Amino acid sequence: MKQETIIAQVVINTPRFVLRPVRNSDAGLMTMYASDRRVAEMTTTIPHPLPPGSTDLFIAGAQASDRAEHVWVMDASEAGGSELLGVISLEQMDRNQSEIGYWIAPGMWNTGLASEAVKVLVAANPLENSTIFGSVFQDNPASARVLTNAGFDYLGDAEAFSVARNAKVATWTYLKRL
Repeated sequence: MKQETIIAQVVINTPRFVLRPVRNSDAGLMTMYASDRRVAEMTTTIPHPLPPGSTDLFIAGAQASDRAEHVWVMDASEAGGSELLGVISLEQMDRNQSEIGYWIAPGMWNTGLASEAVKVLVAANPLENSTIFGSVFQDNPASARVLTNAGFDYLGDAEAFSVARNAKVATWTYLKRL
């Protein structure tokens, strides 16, 4: 049996789930959800179709000691739910800033899970940021509501490349000062 090495990263408890570091054992569920076109097309980085091995590479990057992106899994197993309901991350930028990113398993859409995860991660501020940015595709107003519900302010319009769509997509950008 191979033991997993988990790099020290803060665990954040909520009433419905725990935000915890990514584990190698998350690969199966993560692959299943990230392979869903609806999930991939609302992100900039998940390709569709999902190439073999890409989840393992993502997990290895999330566990690297020199990582710039800190990734948490939304795990409801302690409350009788699934071990992986979604993923949320903070990608470190310069000047004490990060960009937040998240995706939720389709079966958990419209349950408030993303809003709760964003709120608790921002409140915990594990990277001690002074500013957190967020960007969502303009055809995903539910994700925009997640950020505004967490106190993010609208900053402006931009565009980002979506690997799954193989196209530039209009975005709304948000900012939260801490």
